[in-house]
Amino acid sequence: MQPYVHEEKDNNKFEARLLTKDDYKSFMYVYEDFRTRAIEEYSFELEPLCFEDFTDAVEKNLIECLVLFEEGIPVSFLVYTMAISEAIELNIIHSFKMKNIQERAMYLVKKFLELTKADRLDKIVCYPMLGTQKDLVADIALYGFKFVGIAVLRFMMSGTNSREILNMAEIKDFPSDYRLSQWDDKYFDDAVEVIQEGFETSADALFDPRFKTIEGTKDIISKIVENIYAEFLPEATSVILYNEEPVGFCFMNLTGGTIANIPLFAIKKVHQGKGLSKFLLKKSVEKLLEWADSGEKPILEVNTTTETNNNQALKMYRNVGFKEDYNYPQAYLPVKIR
Repeated sequence: MQPYVHEEKDNNKFEARLLTKDDYKSFMYVYEDFRTRAIEEYSFELEPLCFEDFTDAVEKNLIECLVLFEEGIPVSFLVYTMAISEAIELNIIHSFKMKNIQERAMYLVKKFLELTKADRLDKIVCYPMLGTQKDLVADIALYGFKFVGIAVLRFMMSGTNSREILNMAEIKDFPSDYRLSQWDDKYFDDAVEVIQEGFETSADALFDPRFKTIEGTKDIISKIVENIYAEFLPEATSVILYNEEPVGFCFMNLTGGTIANIPLFAIKKVHQGKGLSKFLLKKSVEKLLEWADSGEKPILEVNTTTETNNNQALKMYRNVGFKEDYNYPQAYLPVKIR
């Protein structure tokens, strides 16, 4: 697909502005059209907010919704937020019934960049281009966006051979000077150090610059353990101790009561290459399986993401029963040069 070239002469048929209460009645149809497509066409794991909750989030300034009007009628929208991290997070671009998506999306992106011009002096823009949004890659590249390939991997509790692979996973004898434990709040500062070391030069730091500093990493881990992103699972968050000092972490949380996710996974560099990652990951997954089988928590799957070119991580996850489901471009726009 060729990138869409925006022509200024078309501007008079479009108007883009932030959503207001006066727009709710006419905009609701566009939003509901998005909700019906969110899972199948945009690869959302859970249904998006209902319209009432969505507008409530807008009114509380948790999210911003930029609406495109064509001849006075809402036809498309773009949602972004600056309330969650240090980045400007572009969440979704949708066009009613997927019509004229390139032209409408590019008009919205241009207006979005105008609205956030001042903020972009010290904030990057990140945009996970899930589902059909990947068709817009060539278009938004024209605005200076760069891209990292992200793979989504899943361990399914039933319907696949994930369990069999986990049971057959060849794991070397666990070194005697290491032991596995579960999360304890006393490990917080150690977790910050380990995660920051592991992520500061990773692709994640390109679209979440908090990983580049200790303070930023503290913010990320605080939001995980304080249930800001999802329900934190301390009993399933595994820790590797070396002579009783934490050197590796596999964090685990739960979304919607049924979908477990690994938001962070890292082992200190000096302890890598000893096969410890499998032990760490397997312990966390086995705890989730225990809950799922007992009915204590009706968990259906465990998922995680990694870069599509991170062959070492991909191999580790595959060897423990995870399978690649799909991939998407993680777009990011570097800080605007002053």
